[in-house]
Amino acid sequence: MSLKTNIESGIKDAMRAKDQDRLRTLRAIKALILLEETSGGASAEISEETEIKMLTKAAKQRRDSLEVFLAQGREDLAEKEQIELSIIEEFLPKQLTEEELKEKVQEIIARVGATGPGDMGKVMGVATKELAGIADGKAVSILVKSLLA
Repeated sequence: MSLKTNIESGIKDAMRAKDQDRLRTLRAIKALILLEETSGGASAEISEETEIKMLTKAAKQRRDSLEVFLAQGREDLAEKEQIELSIIEEFLPKQLTEEELKEKVQEIIARVGATGPGDMGKVMGVATKELAGIADGKAVSILVKSLLA
C-alpha cells in the first residue's frame, strides 16, 4: 500500500478518534505528498524513494525544532514537536541501531579505502546514499569523523 493511501486512512482513523495531534501531523504529511505530486513535471505517483526523502526531511525539521525549543525552555512546543516526530517515524523504515550503523560505516570505509580525515567526503558520499532513510545523517557524520580520526 502506498504512503498516500496509508496517510489517508490514518487521517480518517484520527478524525474518528478525535486525535488532533495525529490528525494535524498526517494532514501535514499529505500536504507534502500533494506538493510533490504536483511539482513541476512530476508524474502523478511519487516513488518510494521520494516518499522516504520527504518523510526524512520532515522528521529532521521536527528534530531541529525540538532541540531549539528545549534549549529555550519551551516545553509546550517541544512536546508538540516530539509527538509529531514520533508519528512521522511510524511511516519511516526502521532506523539502524548504533552497532548496526557502526558496522555499515566500517564496511563503507573499507570498501572506499579511506585512511584518514581527508577521505571523509568520499565516505560520506557513499554512506549518505546507502544509509538514506535508515540512519540519521548527523549520526553518520559524527561516526565517520570519529572512525577516520
